[in-house]
Amino acid sequence: MASRTHGEPVWTDAMFTDLEGAKSFYGDVLGWTFGESASEFGNYTQAYRNGKAVAAVVPPMPGQEGEPQSAWCLYFASPDVAATAEKIKDAGGTLLMEPMQVGDFGSMCLAQDPTGCVFGVWQAGTHEGFEAQGEAGTYVWAEVFTREPAKADAFYTAVFGYNSKKIKDDKIDYRVFDLGADPLLGRMVMTAQDFPAEIPSYIQIYFAVDNCDKAIEAALAAGGRKVFGPEDSPFGRFAALLDPQGAAFAVIDTRTTVGEMPEME
Repeated sequence: MASRTHGEPVWTDAMFTDLEGAKSFYGDVLGWTFGESASEFGNYTQAYRNGKAVAAVVPPMPGQEGEPQSAWCLYFASPDVAATAEKIKDAGGTLLMEPMQVGDFGSMCLAQDPTGCVFGVWQAGTHEGFEAQGEAGTYVWAEVFTREPAKADAFYTAVFGYNSKKIKDDKIDYRVFDLGADPLLGRMVMTAQDFPAEIPSYIQIYFAVDNCDKAIEAALAAGGRKVFGPEDSPFGRFAALLDPQGAAFAVIDTRTTVGEMPEME
């Protein structure tokens, strides 16, 4: 597998109090199977689609206070996690977990951007990240949802060296980040109309599916909730969902597109 570019989304995982419930839900909705829990790493459990690692689920750490809110965490690739951690602090972010080595798999840190989004940084060892992406049941896209777009834009550009372009539309403030080639990350503004004040900034993970409507049906049948959609777009037919433990995610059928791709500026 080719080495990852600094700033490229490289992995995603989520913490669930009911690990077996999460495995059952995502098995039904995204067709995932699961490996053995790694007891020496807090029962970290990898998810697979067609035999390829695509994500992971993990129970709360022993002694963790209160019941943690389940949420998907996106990790960005770094050749030097300690150096990226310094950039995060210099750009106004906060380290939630200092850089640490995870066996021979790699090294990581967890951080929060200045607007409240939580994310991770991954320096690969033997675990290089997604073994498949962009196909059904795998990661395909992510968007920073924030109430302070200018602050978020400045932060991610400073930390990862992104270029950015805005959709040419007076009615929507949507920005796309890249490293000179394909788009890597989107940024949406959370409006008071669509997002209650108690919902913090977050990074929305999109998983590809063959059929958006069937994925919604499977999610609802397995105890999930629909937040938005399904909606057609030039990028695909998509919907935003909550799993039974409250983790937000989205599904998108990128082959079913409607309308012209927007102009960027």
